[in-house]
Amino acid sequence: MGISIRGKIVFITGASAGIGKATAMALAAEGAKLLLCARSTDALDPMRDELLAAGAEAVHNFALDVSKRADVAATIAALPAEWSAITILVNNAGLARGMEKLYLDDIDHWEEMIDTNTKGLLYVTRAVLPGMVDRNEGHVVNMGSTAGWMAYGGGAVYCATKAAEKILSEAMRIDLMGKAVRVTSIDPGMVETRFSEVRFGGDKERAAKVYANTTPLTPDDVADAIRWAVTRPAHVNVSSMLLTSIDQANAVTVNRRA
Repeated sequence: MGISIRGKIVFITGASAGIGKATAMALAAEGAKLLLCARSTDALDPMRDELLAAGAEAVHNFALDVSKRADVAATIAALPAEWSAITILVNNAGLARGMEKLYLDDIDHWEEMIDTNTKGLLYVTRAVLPGMVDRNEGHVVNMGSTAGWMAYGGGAVYCATKAAEKILSEAMRIDLMGKAVRVTSIDPGMVETRFSEVRFGGDKERAAKVYANTTPLTPDDVADAIRWAVTRPAHVNVSSMLLTSIDQANAVTVNRRA
């Protein structure tokens, strides 16, 4: 029998689209209070009524770029008192840029990926985790990738950021021994979102080729995995979940139908 997260505060970064939005919907159905951020609230605010209708007990949106260290610390410290006791953190914000060989790549792409995927995860976790430890209750869900398990050409730095997420999640679990705070890494393969469009600078045609003639995961598939992990009995820690569609075996092996 799983635990209830009804009335618990769930903080999801990068919640305005894709996996983040799907996770917000999935946990709304569990009756959670949803604390949602993205770099802009333009897409978050229209979601509010839909999330409340889906079952969320309350919704609070705010703008935050997780790569900005000072902003993360100040914004989370300034949350309204009724939103400060975060029980579940979903570190979902992340991105990839480009598919160039390492020795030809744009260093600005590296900076953005490391700042968001690695440092952003650390900044948010550092701001939220002490409260979980003090209350002796919590769950950190970090968004990994099959790219963290196996490198692929043209993705060196993105793969490195996801390998870092995998190791950081393992280290967090060790540091939290003796505390009732769980850590889960959710590691999906291809998920059909705007991820590839962002990676290729808005080139929709190139992005579509990533998913052509294959069946990728959907954001709802990943959200369902997160919902399952965070509702396991309190003594159960789902350390990691490697998640692919039937048409993908690992980061580089994909079945494409003629």
